[in-house]
Amino acid sequence: MNIHEYQAKQLLARFGVSVPPGEAVGTPDEARAVAKRLLADGHARVVVKAQIHAGGRGKGTFKTGLQGGVRVCASADEVLERAQAMLGQVLVTRQTGPEGRVVGKLLIEAGVRILREYYCAVLLDRAAGCPVVMVSTEGGMEIEEVAARTPERIVREWVNPTLGLQPFQARKLAVALGCQGDLIRAGEKLLLGVYRAWWECDASLVELNPLALVEGPAGRPTLLALDGKVGLDDNGLFRHPDLQALRDLAEEAPLEVEASHHGLNYIKLDGSIACLVNGAGLAMATMDLIQHCGGQPANFLDVGGGASVEQVTAAFQIIMKDPNVRAILVNIFGGIMDCDVIATGIVQAVKDTNLKLPLVVRLEGNNVRAGKQRLKDSGLPILSGDSMADAARTAVRVAA
Repeated sequence: MNIHEYQAKQLLARFGVSVPPGEAVGTPDEARAVAKRLLADGHARVVVKAQIHAGGRGKGTFKTGLQGGVRVCASADEVLERAQAMLGQVLVTRQTGPEGRVVGKLLIEAGVRILREYYCAVLLDRAAGCPVVMVSTEGGMEIEEVAARTPERIVREWVNPTLGLQPFQARKLAVALGCQGDLIRAGEKLLLGVYRAWWECDASLVELNPLALVEGPAGRPTLLALDGKVGLDDNGLFRHPDLQALRDLAEEAPLEVEASHHGLNYIKLDGSIACLVNGAGLAMATMDLIQHCGGQPANFLDVGGGASVEQVTAAFQIIMKDPNVRAILVNIFGGIMDCDVIATGIVQAVKDTNLKLPLVVRLEGNNVRAGKQRLKDSGLPILSGDSMADAARTAVRVAA
């Protein structure tokens, strides 16, 4: 689950990570009020930041023609003007695609004088089987570009998950960023806080880009998280009711939201052959096989190992709401799942939804004979696949 920048900064602040003062707003008048307070506190500039679940906002373009979803302002009236131009408008960035995202909230934040920009992130290194903290002096850039052009500028520190990030490791990373004197201790505190936020929130990613060295009070340099991105592991959310409340359904695809209400794992894609599969691995293999046979999958849809008739019916209803779908491929391996239950769900779903699209079904495993017989006795025009390859080829043919 992704959250907005302002929510990520609120989380990070809870763990001792320094962030600029600011507040999220939903109206232009609220934006001006917050800007007035920040300017009255002595800040010379105020930053207006569009809040959407996508990166590259600063270089993005609104469909109205306005350039940039991040703007620096010198007065409360200018903040009001920018908020009026941004709120309710569609911002297009490299990550949103051409359809863009509607801006429903803004982060109004104190502007700072940036001395240097760094990169910092915590994530799981699946190859090593442990967390890794990464830092780089090349802040403000896409980390993929840094890795491709100057990989030596990315410093990694692997963490024993039992012990957590140790102070000496945090100091080592701070020194790698060029921190000296008191800044080494400040960097240690910040990095330990970033790691704790990742660990205690069951996050999949915590990223500061940029983490900046800025001019603080009395001209003393200090470290601030100028931008924050936090991705939360869906599988750990049951432990965090407070984090579940941060979910913004308006930022998610409507069909994916509907699928989540039925306990289905659904991701919409751009192809024309819908997939209904039990198990994420089998679903990925099915999508690969469709492409191998010359087609394009329209979705990833995992109904899980114990789907009910109601869930299968809901899955068909969700698939049919995608106007690009020309055929449906059901690929079920009955390990835990009973193929006859799936067959019952398929028959019921076809009848309930009045399905007109070509339907290809491949069943294998537990109680498969009863399942195939139920499909045959239904009298419905269901095409059978004797193998995964046969089912994929059939689906590609009928979709064309």
